[in-house]
Amino acid sequence: MEAYLDNSATTRCSKAAADLVYKLLTEDYGNPSSLHMKGVEAENYINDAKKKIAKTLRVQDKEILFTSGGTESNNTAIIGAAMANKRAGRHIITSSVEHASVLSVMQFLEEQGFEITYLPVNHDGVISVEELKNAVREDTILVSLMHVNNEIGAVMPIEEAGAAIKEKNPAALFHVDAIQSYGKLEIRPKRMNIDMLSVSGHKIHGPKGSGFLYIKDKTRIKPIIYGGGQQKGMRSGTENVPAYAGLGVAAEEIYTDFDKKTAHMYELRDHFIESVQRIDGVSVNGRTDHTNAPHVVSVSVDGVRAEVMLHTLEDRQIYVSAGSACSSNKPAISSTLKSIGLKPSLLDSTIRFSFCVNTTQEEIDYAVSVMAEVIPMLRRYTRR
Repeated sequence: MEAYLDNSATTRCSKAAADLVYKLLTEDYGNPSSLHMKGVEAENYINDAKKKIAKTLRVQDKEILFTSGGTESNNTAIIGAAMANKRAGRHIITSSVEHASVLSVMQFLEEQGFEITYLPVNHDGVISVEELKNAVREDTILVSLMHVNNEIGAVMPIEEAGAAIKEKNPAALFHVDAIQSYGKLEIRPKRMNIDMLSVSGHKIHGPKGSGFLYIKDKTRIKPIIYGGGQQKGMRSGTENVPAYAGLGVAAEEIYTDFDKKTAHMYELRDHFIESVQRIDGVSVNGRTDHTNAPHVVSVSVDGVRAEVMLHTLEDRQIYVSAGSACSSNKPAISSTLKSIGLKPSLLDSTIRFSFCVNTTQEEIDYAVSVMAEVIPMLRRYTRR
């Protein structure tokens, strides 16, 4: 039996999205910048995808900017906002547990003379809204926070954060990395005071190399890619029509019967947590109730290195991650696990399980039964 439990790394592309991608690669392959009918057809696919995505967020079509994925969306939002607003100030706020595609950008901006405040998190991986509010200053131009942590599934208080930011400094922009929350949680940018929101296609059964950035109308942001002026000059380069159209289909699908799909993932998560914690020396990091995201569980296995556990499960066709799979194929000590105060002996003994709407209880049970079988053996081997 195969159990793919690494859906936070990537999901299988849905059949409807994949079929449309193939059609646009082989039949409706026009360049949207062309003036003839093939070009017009391609442009219509892009416009249709924007409408589908905008509907899931209850925003305007024109507020959707297509990108190559989450990393580009985060880079565009943060660098673009910083460069457009640096005359108003050079202070930016983020958290200590952000994805590398945010933290690396913050390091770059520090080199450019910006001041970055890194908010700490509690043992559940969540910031204090009060600390955030106290950190906002007159010269704060941007706050960037992830919605769902990609390693432990912690959910940041985004709506409360947005209100606090705007109350303290209405001019400060609020960017949300929603790469792990879009399709799993309800997101309403207008209600949550979100100015920019990043999403990746391959996390929601869309094609790899697709993503979008929601940019609230009239938000001051500069492009980071220049050229032919596509997408109203915000992202030059020939549009990847198949990927964007596939993303539109995936977005529409993931939010159809949304409550039912979310409930299914929470049922799987609850069952997995209850089952895996029965194994001696196995613990779950972060909150185990429904205040966490429905699809991510971080598990520490005392006495067994993460990489050893990962490859042992792989031998049984069970696929998981050692922390985040987005930055490297070589596991490294997680800054998130350090930030939540995980004891040092478990930092290198933690793996991530992540589910999707297609995950089955049979996959969960198979993974837990194998873990119960191999963990005692691996511990004995480690002691030798």
